[in-house]
Amino acid sequence: MTAPTQFAEGQYAAGQPTPVQLSQLAAAGVRTVINLRAPSEPAGYDEGDEVARLGLRYWTLPISGPVDLDRERVRRFGELLDDARREGGVLIHCATSNRVGAMVALDAALNRGRALGDALELGRAAGLATLEPAVVDLVTREGARH
Repeated sequence: MTAPTQFAEGQYAAGQPTPVQLSQLAAAGVRTVINLRAPSEPAGYDEGDEVARLGLRYWTLPISGPVDLDRERVRRFGELLDDARREGGVLIHCATSNRVGAMVALDAALNRGRALGDALELGRAAGLATLEPAVVDLVTREGARH
């Protein structure tokens, strides 16, 4: 479990947050939670109910691993992120923040047109680690199509 880290203005990355962390983030201006964990990954409590109790919006976009890093999920992630940022702060989490960093980097490169190096730097700030080769691979493949 990694503690929430602010990697950009109003954007936080984390491993599985605790109810206390969710409450603290809500107090800090987070209005949306994007959960990248698969339904089969236990949270230890009903996260959706806790988020609703705090008056926050809740989205799930399951990313189990490299096989789920695809153009359609990256497009959907960008939409969720844009929508969330219009409402206020956003927490994006998985189990360790590695998937968060991957999606942040892919969003930056494929949806926002940032250079791969810049996108990877932002992804690392959000927790990108072992999924970095898969991110580079997808960005390289997608870039070759354009």
